[in-house]
Amino acid sequence: MAKTAIITGSARGIGAAIALRLAKDGFNIALNDVSEKSFENNDIMEKITALGVRCEKYIADVSSHEACESFVKKVREDFGSIDVLVNNAGITRDGLLLRMAEENYDDVIRINQKSVFNMTKFVGAVMLRQKSGRIVNLASVAGLYGNPGQMNYSASKGAVIAMTKTAAKELGSRGINVNAVAPGFIKTPMTDKLTDEQRDAMLAQIAMKRYGEPEEVASVVAFLCSDDAAYVTGQTIEISGGLSM
Repeated sequence: MAKTAIITGSARGIGAAIALRLAKDGFNIALNDVSEKSFENNDIMEKITALGVRCEKYIADVSSHEACESFVKKVREDFGSIDVLVNNAGITRDGLLLRMAEENYDDVIRINQKSVFNMTKFVGAVMLRQKSGRIVNLASVAGLYGNPGQMNYSASKGAVIAMTKTAAKELGSRGINVNAVAPGFIKTPMTDKLTDEQRDAMLAQIAMKRYGEPEEVASVVAFLCSDDAAYVTGQTIEISGGLSM
């Protein structure tokens, strides 16, 4: 029987790349995003079903505790098991600390951080009963090193790293592995908005002198979801092309 993976925020970008890679590895896929509009002009479902696995989409705001409870219950009813959770949903609301609006700080913490708590709580309960599961959280190099203009984002991703370690300790004895990946500068719709000057400044910091591809993040996530990573838990793997060196 095929295993099932939930990927939050998976209509496009890194989330969609992860969903497609896990489908290639034989997982049934539960896609998620906050609105139906996110899936407009988007063929991710067609690409996944063409691989011969089942794919369903679920519209849910994963920053809402109640919405996550209903979402996870529905996936469990539809697929029978939940074997992988990838907490990918996230936003940015950048701005220098002294100019940052309180609502921009709160929104990023709520969506990037609280969503991980919500989904891990409800999916973790399913996995505990199964005595097996893989959870992978999308952190960021901003959570490891900080980044000017991203006090909110850095705080949320630093918290995700700490939450990953705690969940790994709480769930490990029941056969559940919890890890995180920390991407650096990856080609996404967010990086497309950068100016040439911003891009050049970022590339100068990267040893490999190029942006990463969403598929390169997906490959590491797929490893952490595989049997090859059976004895890996509580770790944060940086995917940055040598940004920190």
